[in-house]
Order: sequence, then C-alpha cells, then structure tokens
Amino acid sequence: MAKILIIRFSAIGDVAMTIPVIHSLASQHPEHNITVLSRASLQPLFIGLPENVSFMGADLLGKHYGFLGLHRLFYELKAMNFDYVADLHDVLRTKIIRLCFKFMGIPTAYIHKGRFGKKKLTRRYHKVVENQKSSFRRYADVFKALGFSIQLNFTSIYGEGRGDITKIQEHTGEKGEDKWIGIAPFAKHKGKVFPLDKEEQVIAHFANNSRVKIFLFGGGREEETILNAWVNKYPSAISMIGKLNMNTELILMSHLDAMVSMDSANMHLASLVNTPVVSVWGATHPYCGFMGWKQSPMNAVQVDLSCRPCSIFGNKSCYRKDYACLNMITPDMIIRKI
Repeated sequence: MAKILIIRFSAIGDVAMTIPVIHSLASQHPEHNITVLSRASLQPLFIGLPENVSFMGADLLGKHYGFLGLHRLFYELKAMNFDYVADLHDVLRTKIIRLCFKFMGIPTAYIHKGRFGKKKLTRRYHKVVENQKSSFRRYADVFKALGFSIQLNFTSIYGEGRGDITKIQEHTGEKGEDKWIGIAPFAKHKGKVFPLDKEEQVIAHFANNSRVKIFLFGGGREEETILNAWVNKYPSAISMIGKLNMNTELILMSHLDAMVSMDSANMHLASLVNTPVVSVWGATHPYCGFMGWKQSPMNAVQVDLSCRPCSIFGNKSCYRKDYACLNMITPDMIIRKI
C-alpha cells in the first residue's frame, strides 16, 4: 500500500477537471490511499470519490498564507508520510512543496501544461490550429510518470445514477415529464461571455414552452440582479443563486436534460454528473484542451474566425475590438443545439 499526495489549487473549473482522473486512479488502485490537497472550499467536489480518497483543505488566506504558511503546510504534510507526490498545478507554491518532498527522496511528478503548443494556437500571427492534449490526459500523465497507469473510465460522481432529488425539491419542485434546462450565462472574463441580451432570447424561447423549466446559475450581487430581472419576465425560469450550495447544485445538474454554459466552471460541474452541455466558446476554443469531460464537440457553439482562439483563459483584450467571436453567435444557434 502506498500513500499518494495530489496537489491542485486554482479555480473551481480546473480542480473539477481532476475528478475524472482521480476517481479513475482510486477505483483502479484501491490498495493505495490518496489524499487530495486543495482549497478547503472545494471539498464538496470530492465527496463522491471512492473510499480510499481523502481531502485536505489548505487555508491559503489564513494559516497557510505566504512563505511561513507554506512552511507550516509542508510540515503538516511531511508528518503524513507520503510515498508519492503528484503536482497537478505546477505553480510556485506547489513547486516549493514538491521540491521539499523531492529533497527527502520522495518520488514526485508534475503536470506539463503544453505552453508552447498553446502559445502557437493563440498567437495573433502564424497561428497553428492544432488540438492540444486535454487537461484530463495531462493529469493522467503525471500519475503515469509515478508508475500508476490509469484507464480514464469515469462516468459520474453518482455512478450510473443521479443525485438525491429529494434534497432539492423544496426549490425545484417535482420533475415529472418536464424538461429541465440549466443556463449559466456568466464567466470570469469578457472573452467568454455570450451577450446577455442574446442569452435572454434563448431563455424567452424556452419560457414559452409549458413543459420546460429553466434553472439559472450564477453568483454575486450583480449576477443576481440580472437573473432576478429575467425571472420576473419569465415565470418558468428560476434563479438558483442563494438557494443551493455546491453539493445540491451538483444534484440539480444531474437531473437536467441539458446545461448551457460558457467555457467556465459550470461546464465542468455538469460534466461531473454526466449531463450534456451546450458550451459556448468565444475567445477560447475547445482545442485549448479544456472541453468538459466526455462532452461532445458537436454540442459546442462557436464561429470560425482566423483570430480564434486568441486566449487560453479569455482574459485578453479583443484584437478586433468588437468581440465578433461572441457577437456573431446567434441565439438560434444555441437553441438548435439544446
């Protein structure tokens, strides 16, 4: 039996993409104990994993903040006597932890992010449009380097079923024969966000169907204001802001017939519960390697432009100044995919 430490901090979408790989590793190597080190707030993502997986939350804004906090974190980890360390993040913080273990003689491996290929894919001139290796495969390669082969056969955090709907019926009602559509219209960066007036047209189309219920996902006061305005106009739409936590959001997503999401965390969360996602891509592109787990490229909504993709994360200013990659997408393109 070996004790394996897996490290991945960062944003929720990036951490969610580790789940299919860690689940596959744990289920195929039940003789090993696996500890996942991540931000404490992301623990709900790991609840559905096999019993040989445990979670350790890092308080990166508190006792584990800064160099002294990192020193404290390492000594907490050192006391747990790990046999292998897998760094799925490869940033300064995780490099320091990894190197400390390496100096102790502990086998370590880290993710190779393929920055050169991604740079060629996103540069403005002489672009090389090649499909990059997915993050799932890059994560699996880390374990391969440590001597653990994995078949990526994950289906859902709920196995072949769905989450316990009784835990959310207070907010959703019974499903019956209705179709449930989730819509997550927001993303962190402007280069990923479909124009909201066009998004509203998608909502309006399905709001006219009495057999369809629409669930709107978002967070924060500004997004809540936008969603509440839509709810007031379209009674069949329900804003889920403030009603569910991460656990119950995943349960709801598992009962959706389709999720509409930008290239953002909600695409990955819905993927973890085996729900088909109509994903909308602007400045970014599925070729960057961040398509949701087992999501069909046929369900991706995008337009072909010579400048796309211009960014891995959607955080760069538009070269054209008009965000044509998003504005040229029509509501009907999304409606047809749904």
